[in-house]
Parts: sequence; structure tokens; C-alpha cells
Amino acid sequence: QVQLVESGGGLVQAGDSLRLSCVYVTSGRTLRLYGMGWFRQAPGKERSFVAAINWNGTTTNYADSVKGRFTISRDINKNSLYLQMNSMTAAASAAYYCAGSSGASADTRTADFDAWGQGTQVTVSS
Repeated sequence: QVQLVESGGGLVQAGDSLRLSCVYVTSGRTLRLYGMGWFRQAPGKERSFVAAINWNGTTTNYADSVKGRFTISRDINKNSLYLQMNSMTAAASAAYYCAGSSGASADTRTADFDAWGQGTQVTVSS
């Protein structure tokens, strides 16, 4: 059994920064080899890829729209995943989901991920 719990969402103004966190817990198995990712979904839109990181944090992938502004990181010892979001715009307003993959890579497709959190809402006012 795997659980992912996001936190850190909220209401910010355009240009502000925000840091999302995700803690993943498991019973009966280790997650040390899981690739992790962040996705987002705005009302009326499909869930889309934001950023991903491989099992040991050495490889990351980003959506073009967030490159240079968002940074994904993880603390394996704390079973935690982070998303630092800087220079935010209204386009970043969405529910953000933490996801875990049974693969070790920094995958980018929703189909590659096996476990999902409940999401945390981010709203950017312009």
C-alpha cells in the first residue's frame, strides 16, 4: 500500500514563489527506487506533466512551460518530494498532484505513474 500526501498549496500573487511538498509512505515495501513527479490539472483541462525526478535525484525533466522557474527535488531519507515554484503566473493555477512510479526513471507521462496523491490547490492572482 502506498500513500502520497501533498502540502504547501495556497493563494499567491503573480511573481511570487511557492514550495510544494509531498510525503510518500508505504507499508510492506520500499519506495527508494521510485521515480517521482508533479502533475497539475486546471478546471476543464486534462492533467498535465510539470516535472519529474528519477530514483536518486540525478535526472530531472520539466515541462517547457516551467523550465527555469520550477525546480523538483527529493529527500530520499525523508521519503519526500518537493516542487519549488518561482516567478509564478496565473497559468500556474491548478491542482497539483504528486505521483510515484514503479520505474526508476524521471518519467513524464501520467500512464507511467502508479500512485497519486489527492492534490493541493495552487491559485495565482494576477
